Amino acid sequence: SDMSFEELLQMQSDARTRVCKQMTSGKKTSKPTKATVKQQQGKKGPLEISAKKPVPFLRQVVSVRKKVHRDPRFDDLSGEYKPEIFMKTYSFLDSIKKQEKEMVQKQLKKCRNMEQKEKLQQLLNRMTQQEQAQKKQQKLRERELSLKRQQRELAKQGKKPFFLKKSEKRKLELAEKYAELKRSGKLESFLNKKRKRNAIKDKRRLPSQK
Repeated sequence: SDMSFEELLQMQSDARTRVCKQMTSGKKTSKPTKATVKQQQGKKGPLEISAKKPVPFLRQVVSVRKKVHRDPRFDDLSGEYKPEIFMKTYSFLDSIKKQEKEMVQKQLKKCRNMEQKEKLQQLLNRMTQQEQAQKKQQKLRERELSLKRQQRELAKQGKKPFFLKKSEKRKLELAEKYAELKRSGKLESFLNKKRKRNAIKDKRRLPSQK
């Protein structure tokens, strides 16, 4: 080697000095630690855990998959929401709601308790409002479907399809509403109520006289 004899003696002396210092200070020389967990021979062998290491109280032996809850309303796996298909699938609910409404009406006639009677009346009013709202939504869907059919027919004929604005749709809704009120004979009372509401609004807008 390139090192001289004096340098080798110096290195040996330094090593002895370090060992003496460790012995006098009470520190043990570091030994290579054994692995606490080792695998037996073969891939399918069980794990061996050292007895010197304390085993935790709760130890996961078998891995369990975490359950993931999903909301079908906002999940793509449930498919796309289509009102027409939904109404056809759950059309049987209309007959159930009708039976429930008739049952509430019978209970309301027989009831003598004023508090219970008031609750039944509120329930009946809510059911009637839901029924009216459902009929209104059904009419809107039917109108939109008829407009789409007209647009498809125009496209087949090579003509440019038309698209109604929101204001025009609103006018059609009002026209249908007036026609329905006229058929039922309630148009005059509806107009009187509307005139009274408009008069109250106009009165509020007027400046107060001091």
